[in-house]
Amino acid sequence: MFLGRIRRTPSAPVELVALRDGGLVSLADLGTDDPVALLNSHGLSRLSEEVAARRPVLDEAAVVFEPPVATCTKICCLALNYVAHAEESGMEVPPEPVLFFKPPSALTGHNRPVIAPARTSHLEHEVELAVVIGKVTRDLPAERWREAVAGYTVVNDMTARDLQLVNIGRNVPWDQSKGFDTFAPAGPYLATVDEVPDPQALELTLEVDGEVRQRANTKQMVFGIPRLIADLSDGMTLMPGDLIATGTIAGIAPLKDGDTMRATVEGIGTLVNTVKFRSA
Repeated sequence: MFLGRIRRTPSAPVELVALRDGGLVSLADLGTDDPVALLNSHGLSRLSEEVAARRPVLDEAAVVFEPPVATCTKICCLALNYVAHAEESGMEVPPEPVLFFKPPSALTGHNRPVIAPARTSHLEHEVELAVVIGKVTRDLPAERWREAVAGYTVVNDMTARDLQLVNIGRNVPWDQSKGFDTFAPAGPYLATVDEVPDPQALELTLEVDGEVRQRANTKQMVFGIPRLIADLSDGMTLMPGDLIATGTIAGIAPLKDGDTMRATVEGIGTLVNTVKFRSA
């Protein structure tokens, strides 16, 4: 099942929908616009039956997408989690997961613009598989990792590379280069766990105006999802709706004003966003 959050017009209330038969099934009458909360209250089987009993009433092309999580306290991001990306960055593969954060204010939806602030002139894309946390999770052993997961989505970890490199050179934190508004496009949907039997065997691709720039498979992660959830929840509480962006693959490259990015994770969806530079 694929659950999304949309507005019928830019100013309309947020509405929960499910993708079925090429159209969108409205779930607005179920009393929440939070996919994770609805999964927790109804359960996957019951909610699947609810969706199957309804007819699609909306067209994807006619709605405004919001991020597929209604509540998110943090976006946990992994750096250098693919060997080829570490190599292209001129950095060593880390012996332990390297974590940084994006604020929830960085989230934006499918078909929404990514707006680079005037202070940067070098913006780059980073396609990633994101895990959506489904319950309050702390100190969870790696072998029980599935208990924490509500589903998966696509994230494009936008980076002001010029600002990041300056801060790396100064040996100071570089979170700001990752955390501007709209720098965490996510969606279009939350794909529930039944849609993704093995999240460690998914093709990742990113195209810019039809040119394939990034392509690899999640099986190439240095640290897989069980290890990441165990590591992140060790002493830190993961909350429902939190995202774990599991790292990008090789092929990062600069973007220009007006470029359209298509970030795809096999079996989960394609996230489309266009770049806008404020200085352009």
